[in-house]
Amino acid sequence: MQGVGATVAVASAGCVGQLRALGGSPSEPASETAAAQFRGDTTRKGVYPERTVPSSVTVDWRIDDLNTGSHTAAKSSPVQAPDGDIVVAGDSGEVWKVSPDGSVRWRNDATDTSRGFHGTPMIANDTVYVGAYDGALYAFDLQSGGQYWRSQVGDAIGSSPGYHDGLVYIAVEYYDPSGGLFALDAITGEVVWQDQRISNHPHSTCAIDREAGRLVVGDNDGKLYGWSYPDHEFLWTYETGGSIKGPIATHDGRAFFGSWSEHVYSVALADGGEEWAFNAGANVMAGPSVEPSTGTVYVGNQDESLFALDAGNGTRLWETDVGGWIIGCPTVTSDHVLVGSYAPKLAAVEKATGEPVWSVEGEGEVTGTPLVTDEAVYFTERASDAHIQGSGGPTGALYRVVADE
Repeated sequence: MQGVGATVAVASAGCVGQLRALGGSPSEPASETAAAQFRGDTTRKGVYPERTVPSSVTVDWRIDDLNTGSHTAAKSSPVQAPDGDIVVAGDSGEVWKVSPDGSVRWRNDATDTSRGFHGTPMIANDTVYVGAYDGALYAFDLQSGGQYWRSQVGDAIGSSPGYHDGLVYIAVEYYDPSGGLFALDAITGEVVWQDQRISNHPHSTCAIDREAGRLVVGDNDGKLYGWSYPDHEFLWTYETGGSIKGPIATHDGRAFFGSWSEHVYSVALADGGEEWAFNAGANVMAGPSVEPSTGTVYVGNQDESLFALDAGNGTRLWETDVGGWIIGCPTVTSDHVLVGSYAPKLAAVEKATGEPVWSVEGEGEVTGTPLVTDEAVYFTERASDAHIQGSGGPTGALYRVVADE
């Protein structure tokens, strides 16, 4: 069924809507892995086989004013903190921590840049890390929302941070145009490593594949860049002929990603050699999900199609029309694939066939990646067209969707 719901009154706790600096630094020693990050872990597969979604849903609540701007890049996606709360950032320049009942634990108005935050927060060391369109990486205390530090590393950041072994990895843009990939100390915010060979506004989110010993990121120059990991030796590039906007996923020694060349690719992590290229018939801005148990890649294009592909050879297994452009990543659960679109809606389809199961309409285009927890589905949206055009329509919200019992 189609979910419906109303904006709820939200009880707020603590100091809300202010820029608050704690000083100090995150807790030491730094953890080896993150508690939560975009698409699950540094391989960005986006697959959660232990999660299930209901066969019918309704909107439990929505909280407005997360996204208020007009920039068309995919919006920040929610992540779940270890205590069960939800952390999300918005193009409003705010970072929120929200309880499952819709109470705002804290809200930090962290940056006044016109495009705010688009990257998805990462949580490690009881700290929230996220980059903003002012070119800075921020670290906030998970419990209070107070800001530990702010590291200015470029002119804009639209990607999501990755984390391993005490380092935060982030792709950074410069106005030139050019860009770089940085690793920062998670405790101090100091730059530990950087490589600025990337040539054109990298918006892609990097992947770290520890098993393959590789670090990879895409760029608007159409290239996938590969380094050794953890020693950061530059190794190779792979050219697609179209901008690589989305996150990179890795599995079984290969990188999977889309491009504005209208193709989805599988490339060997060892040497950057092409394994296969699938013609998606339209630009691919979304990052793919890769399911190891079935050997399937799920990815959408900017012509309303969600595809399931054979990860081994790129053969199309099924295709379904979701009614609008897809620029956010799908989330794969035990039996379903969830994806947002310009329709505007969040849709769930059968994983085996692509058959529609349910959809939830939004006020604005659903361009983030949905989060599935044990109890609910959370997603974000862009501000409505009416709001962007100045005619008083709804702003972009954070939604909680639950079983329709």
